[in-house]
Amino acid sequence: MNISINKIELLDYTLSQVHNLFPDRSEYVKKELMNSFELSLKRLEFCFSKVKNKYFFVDGEVNFNHLHGDQYSMFLYFFSNTLYNNNIYITLCEKLFLLNKMLFGVDVFYEIKLPNIFLFVHPLGTVIGRGEFNDYLVVYQGCSIGANKDVYPILGKYVTLHPHASILGDCKIGNNCELASNSLIIDKELDAENIYFGNPKNSYKKKKKHINNIWDV
Repeated sequence: MNISINKIELLDYTLSQVHNLFPDRSEYVKKELMNSFELSLKRLEFCFSKVKNKYFFVDGEVNFNHLHGDQYSMFLYFFSNTLYNNNIYITLCEKLFLLNKMLFGVDVFYEIKLPNIFLFVHPLGTVIGRGEFNDYLVVYQGCSIGANKDVYPILGKYVTLHPHASILGDCKIGNNCELASNSLIIDKELDAENIYFGNPKNSYKKKKKHINNIWDV
């Protein structure tokens, strides 16, 4: 994977942001971070390899630009989640989570298990809570995924949430579904290959055949 700065510079860059924004004198030993950091980059590379977008490739090779907001936001999630999974420096997980909120307005807690393949598209104001997620998830700005009455949604593969769409509660979203902009679905099933429009009081759906062309499948 091409990276806009080398790996050590990337780690130093991220830790510098953490230390500058959260100056509590906590120290993190880079040697103890390296395994999780390297795994985060491998997860990132695999995820990016499925995205059919010119900014994710250079000369046919996966590309990560630390100054590309969507890409860096996804990296911050992978890094915080990998550290959490490896039980390394939970305070750093918390800070990376907060850093993502501060820089990009993305609220995705480090404990959340996002799929191996997902895409953030300028996701300002997006909140992703607990739920069951599957590969090829696309989330745009202002989206929400979370609980209603302590029940969380289940999303199939190839689900796309367009700007300001929300999935809440006991929802089962089938494979290859989309939620239109400004739509809201609560405690409802959506069969596979449908586009959902509207809200619980006034909604309709249209059949959908083709997979989102952002994915290289």
